[in-house]
Formats: sequence, structure tokens, C-alpha cells
Amino acid sequence: MSNLNKVPTPEQIKLLPKALLHDHLDGGLRPQTIIDIAKGIGHELPTYDAAELAEWFRASCDSGSLVRYLETFAHTVAVMQRTEDIIRVSRECAIDLARDGVVYAEVRMAPELLTEKGLTLSAAIEAILEGLRAGEVDAKGEGNTIRVTLLLCGMRQNQLSQEVAELAVKYRDRGVVGFDIAGPEDGFPPSDQLDTFEYLRRENAHFTIHAGEAYGLPSIWEAIQLCGAERLGHGVRIIDDIDLNHTPPRLGRLAAYVRDRRIPLEMCPSSNIQTGAAANFADHPIGDLARLRFRVTVNTDNRLMSATSMTREMTELVNAFNWTFLDLQRVTINALKSSFIPFEERLAIIDNVVKPGYLAISAK
Repeated sequence: MSNLNKVPTPEQIKLLPKALLHDHLDGGLRPQTIIDIAKGIGHELPTYDAAELAEWFRASCDSGSLVRYLETFAHTVAVMQRTEDIIRVSRECAIDLARDGVVYAEVRMAPELLTEKGLTLSAAIEAILEGLRAGEVDAKGEGNTIRVTLLLCGMRQNQLSQEVAELAVKYRDRGVVGFDIAGPEDGFPPSDQLDTFEYLRRENAHFTIHAGEAYGLPSIWEAIQLCGAERLGHGVRIIDDIDLNHTPPRLGRLAAYVRDRRIPLEMCPSSNIQTGAAANFADHPIGDLARLRFRVTVNTDNRLMSATSMTREMTELVNAFNWTFLDLQRVTINALKSSFIPFEERLAIIDNVVKPGYLAISAK
């Protein structure tokens, strides 16, 4: 039996090269960094003990409500209003991901959230990019190689998506690889931003859309068929269009289209469990969707709020579904194939980093 057909240990999972497509910058801050900056700017926190603060974020986000989950971001966004603080947070993001074995990441942020104290959208974007580059260099110094790119988010409930999309195009050769819309899904359908998505398509720009997380199949249908999304942020509710009680499972028209077109699903199991989209890992649709060979990817969403990492997400999936090295390699390659960097750069990471890494670690 090939070593890749074996079930990896938690220690091996930690070492595996990983790719991440769905990670929010303002959802992955170090608790101590929040405390340090909050003290400096006079922002009040629930606690000034790092361990207690980490637990407060996790507990607040375990409520099962997406609305309450999103409320926790008031504290992280508050400490990301000055250039030096944005650089610090972004730098630490790259370092932390690299320490977890992530070799490629697309980190996303809504720059409009960073303008409360007078920064322009462009200044916020440039601070993030500067921090990510610095983090890559520092990670290299620790012996970890990572490439981190940026997705710019527009907020569904606001009116700045067009301006942010234009900045995504402006900065696309400087580290910004695409666009997304985030924020409350229910009541703010993707088609509200249709003009922006049509603009991005005219500009040959990449974009993903949060869809099928808090709202169901209509949101997924709009994101794909009206707006032209290349990927689905979460997309977990596509399972509603699959009859699993039939052998073999019967796919509805939308589910079949998503699978046939190889539309990537940016799945974030811990986050989905917290917001009530699944009861637990064993109950999460990712198991059935991976078995049915949808283009599933595994992601962290908000590392602080979910007290998670790529290593933890993968370990929980191995425990829940008995996934092998081959299963983990497949979702990692899926992520790289679905990334918004140029094709030859994706292939280089797959062929030179991921495949050799899996072979080496599975042989230990």
C-alpha cells in the first residue's frame, strides 16, 4: 500500500504543505497583539489577559448565530486603524500561517473597515501588502517559505464595492489577486452588486463570492449564474441540492452544474459549525461533497474566532472521515488549482512543494 493511502498522524499533518484560499485578516489576530494595540489607543476590551481574550472570542462565536459571530470583529477592526498596526497584524498573519505549514495563502480584507481614523482605502491596502511582504521575509528567516496574496472585500451592506473593485484591479500586479464580497448574506443578495461583478469581468479580474453559508441555494445560484463567481466562499448549502438518501446520491441541476464546472468550494468547517451550518465535523457536508468529488478546499475563515488553524481543520477532518494523505493532498491541490495566481505559478507550487512534501512526510 502506498504511504499516501495511510491515515496521517497529527504530527505529520502539522508538517504537510498547505494551501489556504479563505482566511480573513481581521479574523486571525494574535490576542496579545489586540491587547497591545488596544492599550495604546485606549480601546476597551472584555479582558486584557491573552488566554482569556482568546477564549472570549471563541465562546462568543460558538453561539450558533452568524450575526453575533460578526459582532466580535468590532474589537479586531478597532485595533487596525493605524498604518503601523495594520502592518504589524499583516506581518504576523504571514508568519503564523507559515509556522502552520501553509505555503500559499490568499488572505482577504475589506479595506473600508480600516478607514475609521482617516486612512484612505489605498493607504490601508498598501499597509496590508507591506506587512504581508515583511511577514514572508521573517518567515523565511525562520525556515518557512510562504507566499501570501490579498483579496479585497466589499461589504454587502455598504456602497463601496465598486470603488474597492477598482482598487483590486489597480493593485493586481502588486499583490492583490482578486475581489470578494463579505458581510451578512441574508437580505443582501450577490446580485445587488451585479454592476461591480460585470466591471471585474470586463477587466479580466478574478473574484469569489461568499455564498451558501447563512443563506441557501438561491444565493449560490445568483453568485454563479448572475454574477459569474469563479469560486464560492463556503458554498456549504449546495448539499441541499443533493439527495443522499438515494444510491447513488442524486444531484439537482445546480449541484450538478457546480460539480461539472469544477467550481471551487472554499469550505471552512469550524466556522460553519459555529454559525450553525453544521452540528459537528462528522456532520459537516464536506465529507459527502469530497466523496462525490466536488472541488472541495479546506480553509480557516477566522483563526482567532474559531480557535483554529489549517492543521486543526485537517486533523479534525482526518478524525471525522478517516481521510488519508491522499485526501489531504487532493484538497490542497484543489486549492492551488483554484487560486488566483498565474497558472504556471500554481503548477510550480504543486509540483515542487506540495507533491514532494507529501511523499516525504508520508514516508516517515
